Amino acid sequence: MTNTLDQIPVKRALISVYDKSGLAELAQGLSSAGVEIVSTGSTAAMIQSAGVPVTEVSQVTGFPEVLGGRVKTLHPFIHSGVLADKNVPDHMDQLAEHDIAPFDLVVVNLYPFVETVASGASQPEVIEQIDIGGPTMVRASAKNHGSVAIVTNPQAYHDILTAVANGGFNLDARRRLAVEAFAHTASYDTAVATWMAENFDDAAHPSYAGHALELKESLRYGENPHQPAAIYTAATPNPGIAQAHLLHGKAMSFNNYVDADAAVRAAYAFTEPAVSVIKHANPCGLGVASNDAEDAIADAHKKAHATDPVSAFGGVIAANRPVSAAMADQVKDIFTEVVVAPGFSPEAREILSAKKNIRLLELPEHFAPDTKEFKQISGGMLVQDSDIYQAAGDDPANWELAAGEPADEQTMQDLVFAWQAVRAPKSNAILLASDRAAVGIGMGQVNRLDSCRLAIERANTLGAASTGAQDVSAPGGAENVSGTDAPDRARGSVAASDAFFPFADGLQILIDAGVRAVVQPGGSMRDNDVIEAANAAGITMYLTGARHFYHG
Repeated sequence: MTNTLDQIPVKRALISVYDKSGLAELAQGLSSAGVEIVSTGSTAAMIQSAGVPVTEVSQVTGFPEVLGGRVKTLHPFIHSGVLADKNVPDHMDQLAEHDIAPFDLVVVNLYPFVETVASGASQPEVIEQIDIGGPTMVRASAKNHGSVAIVTNPQAYHDILTAVANGGFNLDARRRLAVEAFAHTASYDTAVATWMAENFDDAAHPSYAGHALELKESLRYGENPHQPAAIYTAATPNPGIAQAHLLHGKAMSFNNYVDADAAVRAAYAFTEPAVSVIKHANPCGLGVASNDAEDAIADAHKKAHATDPVSAFGGVIAANRPVSAAMADQVKDIFTEVVVAPGFSPEAREILSAKKNIRLLELPEHFAPDTKEFKQISGGMLVQDSDIYQAAGDDPANWELAAGEPADEQTMQDLVFAWQAVRAPKSNAILLASDRAAVGIGMGQVNRLDSCRLAIERANTLGAASTGAQDVSAPGGAENVSGTDAPDRARGSVAASDAFFPFADGLQILIDAGVRAVVQPGGSMRDNDVIEAANAAGITMYLTGARHFYHG
């Protein structure tokens, strides 16, 4: 058993990078410290153009780069220098026998595979960005971290030069770099394997599905203060909340991220300007405005806030359009944890930034809702297509009129809105809507009767806050909104149910409250009873044949 070397001076470095950020400065710093640099192709050319002496790999191997650069570093004269264990005399004797010099530092980053996929490139173009030599060098160096330091991140170049100036990387530093290196290749390989499975595996569910996660930051705590937590990002062509940029406010918490993700899921269910207000991962407000409105996103927010102004206190707001100054004016006096959107006008950012603690979260440029959902269970993972694609039953042209008269244009618009929106609350879900805004939501109940009652109660009780019928800011204000002061928002609204009514009793609760039209999947053994109740009440009811459970 040999002793592992602690600090190893950097005398010889191998550099081969696609991302050449900071490369010239790194090469100049290494050269000034007396480090011999060996490099490849375009990396060597850039080092030379920076006025730094460099030995090309082909000079070391005695063999030119071939196959368009596919083969250049895959050679014993390179990998022996990378993999030789300096603690093993026999390894060093073999290097001397074959006149091979060892490397002390390897700097490599890989072809931009994920970025190429995200660009919409063709399959041959994507395949060409599957790096072979790079990952091989990274893994070899990381395995041999007892003798070699491996760096894959250009942001670490300053640390390289500091370590070189101080006598080299110590063992702890090399171990940390090796961990980063293996994580880097694991993330890369996962992205490649996932793309290959999605594109070349004909099965309904590919044989491989993976996420490689890299630490973004540690969080103060998780759902509760006794739970340590962190946020990781996935190497994906569809960046999301995890890659969003915090423009202003306190650091995001675990619950902030959960609620922001739910808010974006709700707002991005619509192609028209839409705003959602979320509390504890459930919507307490949803509103849609016409594209031709003077300030559509402000209009949508006004509708969403009016759904349930009481619960909006301390909520998370998401918009599927940039936040305007008018919307910011509406939000600024409402205690709000997070506003997440694809952008903020300069005026909106200035208005909201006056609030010290509100978090302004800007979605990444290429944000798109995930097409797959992963849900961890003990011992594994559930994977499904996200509920974002329009099923045949989501098209009102395919709805079956099961009871009553055909809906007029305004009623149909409200029914379509309600059907799109009802996928956001946790099941069982009942959503009441009017003027393409939610007015009452019953969610997360263990039976549909309770969801119906809750939707009616919230429509009529909490609606008072949006009309000024009661001061809900006073202690007990929310509970005191009742009686004749409360507006009857349920009456004349439309309703959507995320799944069928198993009995007619749930529908009857909505009928008795004055709901005038209902959209629901149908498919119950007692559909005839439900249809008879609708006909007896003279209300319109459509069956979609599609269901929108959301267990979260």
